[in-house]
Amino acid sequence: MKRFVIAGILALAAGSAMAADQAVTYPFEGSFGDAAFAVENAIIGRGLVIDYVSHTGEMLNRTGADVGSTTELFNEADIFLFCSAQVSRSVMEADPMNIAHCPYGIFVADQGGEVMIGYRTYPDGEMQEVQALLDDIVKEALK
Repeated sequence: MKRFVIAGILALAAGSAMAADQAVTYPFEGSFGDAAFAVENAIIGRGLVIDYVSHTGEMLNRTGADVGSTTELFNEADIFLFCSAQVSRSVMEADPMNIAHCPYGIFVADQGGEVMIGYRTYPDGEMQEVQALLDDIVKEALK
């Protein structure tokens, strides 16, 4: 039994470490609305089209009670989904299965009054071209 408890603790610790490695986040000095506006402008300013804005925070807050939870994860959280024809073609010509990573997303979240902007990380290799694009967009939004 002791072995199972130790294994469980190690698995939880590894899961938390992996989750931290799955996203790059930057703090935003300002309101959620200002951060969302800045991200939208940074994406559009590159000539890219936002395909969809997922209002994830709103959905989580609305459905918490329905799934038996009282935990508020985010005050607000949106994910901006978009693609880049140029970058997508480049990474998919290198490996057509990179389609699995499209569309790309940048999130804005307010967690307990702390606003952040971020994106998920991508595998080494050609997908680093996408990660560089996302990082550039986020840094533009932070200005």
